[in-house]
Amino acid sequence: MAEQNKTPQTREEWLAYADSLTIEGRAFINGEYVDALSGETRPTVSPADGRELVQVASCGPDDADLAVKVARKTFESGIWSQMPPMERKKIMVRFAELIEANLNEIALLESLDAGKPISDTINVDVPGAVTTIRWSGEAVDKIYDEVAPTGPNDLALIQRMPLGVVAAIVPWNFPLSTTCWKLGPALATGNSVILKPASNTPLTAIKLAGLAKEAGLPDGVLNVLPGPGSSLGKALGLHMDIDCLTFTGSTEVGKTLTEYSGQSNLKRTFLELGGKSPNIVFADADLDKAAEAAALAVFYNQGETCTAGTRLLVEKSIAGEFIEKVKKASARFKPGHPQDPATVMGALIDRNQFDTVEHYVSKGKEEGAQVVCGGAAADAVEGGHYYQPTVFRNVTNDMTVAREEIFGPVLVAIEFESEEEAVQIANDSIYGLAAAVWTQNISRAHRVARDMRAGSVWINNYFGGDITVPFGGFKQSGNGRDKSLHALDKYCELKSTWIDIS
Repeated sequence: MAEQNKTPQTREEWLAYADSLTIEGRAFINGEYVDALSGETRPTVSPADGRELVQVASCGPDDADLAVKVARKTFESGIWSQMPPMERKKIMVRFAELIEANLNEIALLESLDAGKPISDTINVDVPGAVTTIRWSGEAVDKIYDEVAPTGPNDLALIQRMPLGVVAAIVPWNFPLSTTCWKLGPALATGNSVILKPASNTPLTAIKLAGLAKEAGLPDGVLNVLPGPGSSLGKALGLHMDIDCLTFTGSTEVGKTLTEYSGQSNLKRTFLELGGKSPNIVFADADLDKAAEAAALAVFYNQGETCTAGTRLLVEKSIAGEFIEKVKKASARFKPGHPQDPATVMGALIDRNQFDTVEHYVSKGKEEGAQVVCGGAAADAVEGGHYYQPTVFRNVTNDMTVAREEIFGPVLVAIEFESEEEAVQIANDSIYGLAAAVWTQNISRAHRVARDMRAGSVWINNYFGGDITVPFGGFKQSGNGRDKSLHALDKYCELKSTWIDIS
């Protein structure tokens, strides 16, 4: 059950541990690991070096139908949906404890599958997942329903009821974190869940399913279906017996899933999508701190981060000085083997993503942007796809590299002269996921934060926040919210019951 092994300390120890693992690649339906009904599998490979990790079940529409039937039957049985919140809480907390007890294995699976540095998965991703599941469970028996203020002869009850069957489709850049952002509130509020991990990063989701069962989650409440979005994801989006679809991924796919909702049963569709987030630095900011944060904001997780501060807006009077500081701060993000504890930037997920980054870097050069550093592949590990941290300057906001989400380690610096111009540039985007402002002027900080159209705004920091604050975007960055008590509301229906007591 609990993992008692000492945490490996070197790349060699982590790779030896990986060789000792028996990795599960089957789907999880009705409390059991099972093959896809078709028997089909596909390999999942390590972004670090391209080697095959395991053959994973390749589920399709028939598997979706089976999982939905199981989830619906389980939901209607009431074994979970009508379990007292305090009892659900105990199972959720136990689930979190088991994730924590298996820290090393889950962190390694996440690093192997997604190319993320092991230092991040063991210190950030897995602890964050534990917090999310535990917090969601602890919250659910502390949320009260309501009694409306009626006259003396009436009694009106307002109750939160679980939605039913929830399909969760999660991305490959933060597979574990986003999975738990969905599972925590959806399970805590009593729903049955069908989880579709990204087809190239399914391993931690598959592992979590077994731990949830071990924690006491009834069979059929959580089902995990690995498989391609083109067939399995479409089947879930169009399914007539799924009540809610929650998705994190690209804006393009999010629009398609919204169309599927309209073509089927108008299932609720909650979307956390792309971003091109502005990071505004004024001349009076703490420039050293802001420069370190600006590099982290875009190079963390190889730049494969929806909230990445990819548009660096710098006040003109300090632009040259500040961009040099960012260049210096970027040097520590040297790509390396993801299973090396010293690595701070790992491998891009696959060749397609590498080619995408190369395309945008070439486009930036063609449009007249100046390469300050990077701009080419990194020679890190044979067989993997690595890219140097790249900074452009002399960028205008109408350039392709300033308009479109690259999802790689590419930063574009745009100069501004006034507060009004900075806000105008920041908001001149189809996206509105996140933004940041750096200044010592408290009034300016509040004005700019107020005026920026973004779901999260950070003042004198980047990536701030925890499970207590909601996460999501404005405009084409999506709708709905993950994290916080607001996330629990997404997975509930409101029922009004009016009683005549005259």
